[in-house]
Amino acid sequence: MPRKYRSWLMLFAGLISAPTAFSQTKAPIDIGSRIELFIDNFLVDRYSGSAAQKIHHPVPRERVILHDAPWEGSGSGYHSVFKDGNKYRMYYKAWQHAASTDTSSSHPLYCAYAESTDGITWHKPDLGLHAFKGSKKNNIVLISGPELGVKIDAGHPAVFKDENPAVSPEERYKAIVTLENPEYGLVVLKSPDGFKWSLLGKGVTMRKGHFDSQNLAFWDKELKAYRVYWRQYSKNGTRGIRTATSPDLFTWSEPQDLVYEDSPEMHLYTNQVKPYHRAPHILIGFPLRYVDRGWSETMRKLPEPEEREKRAGKTTKGGIADLTSRYGTVLTESLLMASRDGVHFKRWNEAFLRPGIERNGSWTYGDNCMAWHVVETGSGLPGAPNELSLYAVENYWKGKASALRRYTMRLDGFVSVSADYKGGEIVTKPLKFAGDQLWLNFSSSAAGGIATEIQDENGAPIPGFALIDCEPLFGDSVDKKVLWKKAADLSKLAGKTVRLRFVLNDADLFALRFGNTPAPVMTAPTR
Repeated sequence: MPRKYRSWLMLFAGLISAPTAFSQTKAPIDIGSRIELFIDNFLVDRYSGSAAQKIHHPVPRERVILHDAPWEGSGSGYHSVFKDGNKYRMYYKAWQHAASTDTSSSHPLYCAYAESTDGITWHKPDLGLHAFKGSKKNNIVLISGPELGVKIDAGHPAVFKDENPAVSPEERYKAIVTLENPEYGLVVLKSPDGFKWSLLGKGVTMRKGHFDSQNLAFWDKELKAYRVYWRQYSKNGTRGIRTATSPDLFTWSEPQDLVYEDSPEMHLYTNQVKPYHRAPHILIGFPLRYVDRGWSETMRKLPEPEEREKRAGKTTKGGIADLTSRYGTVLTESLLMASRDGVHFKRWNEAFLRPGIERNGSWTYGDNCMAWHVVETGSGLPGAPNELSLYAVENYWKGKASALRRYTMRLDGFVSVSADYKGGEIVTKPLKFAGDQLWLNFSSSAAGGIATEIQDENGAPIPGFALIDCEPLFGDSVDKKVLWKKAADLSKLAGKTVRLRFVLNDADLFALRFGNTPAPVMTAPTR
């Protein structure tokens, strides 16, 4: 064994805890050549040493949109963002809040539209579809009211491009919207181009729920059916999320409340669930956590206390603060959750997107609501691979315009298996793969790295693929090939049951993939 590799691996001698017995597993997991994220414990059998899961957080970038048009306002939000060919599309609620109540408005609720060629610089085109104060020079794409045959509430939209291979061209784009009170319910709209909309079917698709947020649906190509996620209340009065599936967006399975792994009950206002585009068998959501901290000196020290108190109001009923008081004391932030079946989720209870440093326009009810969903964009670093762009609302309820800020992360970078300098390791459950190479998405310090061992299903190193045969990887790459000194080709192991052992030192492992070539990366415009 070369001295340089031996000395690196000796860092772990005596520092990694003794292996424990493997858990009892069922049939091996067949991952083929798909990308597998370490966003949950689906693949992991055992952690040792300092190895543990670590959530990563989006990095704030520029404001991409200020909702300052007369038909928009401080209540604008519920953004749907997706890449459509060479264009990025965005649909959102356009609303102007009054300061003291959540229900009054200076104009009707609209759904407006923006677009971009790179996901970073957005513009609001003049669509010429609907009049606002006598002019059609605006980006309004849907209006509230009975224009489409039912009285829709255009301010709670979720718009998507239907990936169902059997969908008609006339129904390529779909929108899930609510009905205006007091009728209540969800309806589905269809469009051939994302601009001209009509009602799909005869009317209401769902009535059982509390729909005053962004309720959504999409085609799940793994399930080969539509999934819908909507807001509901538990028996304890906690805001939560419910789901069902359908072959046609009208005939639904029995609704199920989402189930969370090792997570307490808490108020979740939205869900933002969608298949992750690089690994569509994994559903990722960014629910908005709703926290009412009540009045305290700390609450009054948050930004813009006068505006906060104005929103809360002064009235009391029977000694109990009127419901409007929550508009001054509720705080919101986004969480991260992931699922393999659409019902059972690994939910991180630590905030994914915190309210951030205190400044004017921050720490307000309605802020930090993530757009639906993440998209891939070009990096701001010359020569760097594409990155993920996420978008979140800020300046909500302030003045005449809320805003949307872009955030970035590395590809697949939501959660890693991480180890400090002392070192740690993980061993996977038994699995099968396809392909002749192993590729890792990882990051290390200059002194750290990752060494990989392939074992048989009982945990014995396979000759040629033992830890001492591996050339440790160091660096920072979204797709780097693992190398062994004498056994470069893994094709003889393809289809067989194996385990993977990763030994890490001051490093993060985000994802893995078996395959013959590096994973394809979406083409994003050069910035």
